[in-house]
Amino acid sequence: MLGGFQNAGRIPELRRRILFTLAMLAVYRIGVAIPTPGIDREGLAAFFAQVEGTIFGLFNLFSGGALEQFSVFSLGIMPYISASIILQLLTVVFPYLERLSKEGDVGRKKITQYTRYGTIVLSVIQGMMISLGLEGTRGPNGEAIVLEPGWNFRLMTVLTLTSGTAFIMWLGEQVTERGIGNGISLIIFAGIVAALPSAVTSTFQFVREGELSIFFVVLLVLFVVLVVGVIIFMERGQRRIPVQYAKRVVGRRMYGGQQSHLPLKINTSGVIPVIFASSVLIFPATVAQFVQNPWAQALAGSMAPGQWLHDLLYIALIMFFCFFYTAIVFNPVDVAENMRKYGGYVPGIRPGKRTAEFIDRVLSRLTLGGAVYLSLVALLPTILISQFNVPFFFGGTALLIVVGVALDTVSQMETHMISRNYEGFMRRGRIRGRRG
Repeated sequence: MLGGFQNAGRIPELRRRILFTLAMLAVYRIGVAIPTPGIDREGLAAFFAQVEGTIFGLFNLFSGGALEQFSVFSLGIMPYISASIILQLLTVVFPYLERLSKEGDVGRKKITQYTRYGTIVLSVIQGMMISLGLEGTRGPNGEAIVLEPGWNFRLMTVLTLTSGTAFIMWLGEQVTERGIGNGISLIIFAGIVAALPSAVTSTFQFVREGELSIFFVVLLVLFVVLVVGVIIFMERGQRRIPVQYAKRVVGRRMYGGQQSHLPLKINTSGVIPVIFASSVLIFPATVAQFVQNPWAQALAGSMAPGQWLHDLLYIALIMFFCFFYTAIVFNPVDVAENMRKYGGYVPGIRPGKRTAEFIDRVLSRLTLGGAVYLSLVALLPTILISQFNVPFFFGGTALLIVVGVALDTVSQMETHMISRNYEGFMRRGRIRGRRG
């Protein structure tokens, strides 16, 4: 592993990409510390201390602590993710968007442009709701959090938060294009990892005050290591379908006659379903939290992490996005047609339609297993550990995102090194990449 990192520094292009990625993430973390004016910092900090463990804690986790400080990046990247979800759902409904998605780079650029527009619209809506909600929010002693309520504060907040989200979106696109890894995922990754020191400090504080025992902390660490191991095992697991290529003569040469395999991953969609499901749950829960209505407040309370309604909807959304995203990135009909075109077939399965049906059946079973695995890892640690008042960082959602994004990034780095005949991170074989 250490030798792999040393080799990474010897490739000029890869070194530039890594340094560019780190520089962009540093810019993002600096922006998290820039506050939005017009807010009582102490009152806001006291408010977030009260709502820790609720949906605000989850939103604050994905924003890298920006919401707690009400910085210019308070909305984080969630509006962009929500806009991406909406565009992908509309692609199935509207033929125009479906045609764009099949037109290669030109179509993808057009869809990306629509996603940016949608991000701005959602940012304006969420910024206005947050500004209105903060005007009606009081600190623990009844003090107002907003220093000077009114339209000046609302418009300034909307403009600041929307600009911050647009800048984060630009940062993510720059990292994806000129850096290493997926920029949007790395921004979420950086926000979660930034909470690690405070989470560890809080855990030691609990031990010092006698709220947690050393034995329990050791069990907690072992449990986290076990969950990380399960994530790595499942993310790298795949089902290999044997493919036989028939012999064919082209000119005076004979091609084919070789045996290969079609790798189908257990979790084709990666951590995308978890991020999408969290984004969908955050938006209505945030709106309900700010509405001063008993019914809305009760709904917001039931949507907090660990509550049965939140967990039920979370599982349902993870299941849905697993199958939905897998259907987008993997088309069994196209794969079967390409295999038939080049003389390939699955032993015992007729080429063409029967092969597509067989691949679709196997992929559906794998996707179901992957969806169950994501749901268990996302919820089980949170349900078990939240009962002992442990910082939310150790929740399954955070672990899934951190480990998944880390595997993707290392996989891309290893691809760069292998292509230049450098030894990778793993001596016995490269890390297999994931989609998403």
